[in-house]
Amino acid sequence: MMFKKMDKITPATLLELAAQSLVSNEDAAICALEELPRDLFVPLFVAAFMGGRKKILKAMVRIWPFRCLHIGALSVREPHYEIWKAMIDGLQTLPAQNSPIWQDADCRTTCSEIRTTLPFCFQSCVFSQHSILKRQEAQQGGRHIRTITSNSEPRAPREPMELLLDLSLDGSLQTRQFLSFLRRKIEQSFGSLHLCCRDLQIDKMSDYKSILKFLDLVCIDHLGIDQACLSEVTSLLDQMIHLDSLSLSKIPFKSCKGKNFRNFLNNIRRMDNLQELSLSFFCLTNQLHKLLRVLPPQLDALYLSFCGLSSRDFIVLSQSSQASNLRLLNLSNNQISWEVSESFQILLEKLSGTLRHLEINSCLMTDSTLSVVIPALSRCSHLRVLSFASNPISMPTLTNLLQHLTGLMELKHVIYPIPVHCYEQWQFNGSLDQQKLVEVQAELKAMLEAVNRNDMHWATCPE
Repeated sequence: MMFKKMDKITPATLLELAAQSLVSNEDAAICALEELPRDLFVPLFVAAFMGGRKKILKAMVRIWPFRCLHIGALSVREPHYEIWKAMIDGLQTLPAQNSPIWQDADCRTTCSEIRTTLPFCFQSCVFSQHSILKRQEAQQGGRHIRTITSNSEPRAPREPMELLLDLSLDGSLQTRQFLSFLRRKIEQSFGSLHLCCRDLQIDKMSDYKSILKFLDLVCIDHLGIDQACLSEVTSLLDQMIHLDSLSLSKIPFKSCKGKNFRNFLNNIRRMDNLQELSLSFFCLTNQLHKLLRVLPPQLDALYLSFCGLSSRDFIVLSQSSQASNLRLLNLSNNQISWEVSESFQILLEKLSGTLRHLEINSCLMTDSTLSVVIPALSRCSHLRVLSFASNPISMPTLTNLLQHLTGLMELKHVIYPIPVHCYEQWQFNGSLDQQKLVEVQAELKAMLEAVNRNDMHWATCPE
């Protein structure tokens, strides 16, 4: 969803203060809803949500005068669980088109940072046949959408409504209970309520196989799965060809080969919109060339941490056209040895005009390896973030790197490894000498000040 995080707290507007005052009296606020101008629904909704006013939220959702309700990231943990449940419960009754509040349909988001009124919803899913956008197109073309009715339950006509939200399935009992509740509400709407989930994060796939069946999977454009067999992943990907972002973690080694891997590659090949791919604890040893061949050329971000990349894989990566326009690259927890330093150098040279974010943490990089790639790093003119923590680097190599990077004016954040001389034993096995670390930090700070780069922040990872 379209959220903008605010760097500082801004003072409330008069409208927001008025909304906060109104929701402080729940009974008065609920009575005023029928006469409330539509333009005031969003600020009142935000005030009610921030104040935890369940009764007001439930009443507002029942007469929500817009076709779309944008919720954003849905957290079913306390203290929000009862609030979300009250809101979803209110969606069971939707206003008919002749309701005194309902006027020409438009889209209104409830995100406090955004205020949009549109003749149609730009955020409505363009791929699902059940979306508001598709229904409006059908109505404009003179086609009538028939809703499934029950002979035993006569109903008043309902206007279709779309609920846009992001779901994080964390494995908790509360989450499963809430999803079951949400599924019942969708079934009771007889097709008038379309659930549009754009961002779906699943922790432990096996816990949610049955519940996932009620989601309109074609709507999803951001998918993250932690702990699943690759065959389970591909069964979902078969219905998700419009993904912008895919993140997979902790996929069993045995499932990352053979037919499962071929099916996975076939799914990736169909994803023309894919901009971000993240694979972690996903075995790609000597298989990276197969993956790179099916990636779209406009791929923006590639995360390959804990993928067991071999020397051959680094060579293939340095030669791949699919990896030549990356803005973000994460190769952490793959060994970057002297043998692959030349390939890594070539890769950095190819990315010198686009790369903005590079992570190579815990790659067992030594002084000799890093020294080879320093010239290529210093030519990455758009680099903004560099993280190479937990590598056995000496102080002379660290200061040499700093001297080469101070010319990169867009580089603002560097996460560096604690030099090996700060430990009583080599390669992080001994205890850390805090006094030596303080001396390292002071020397690096002085070097940055000497070249007027106080805007470049060098820091170590927390121990």
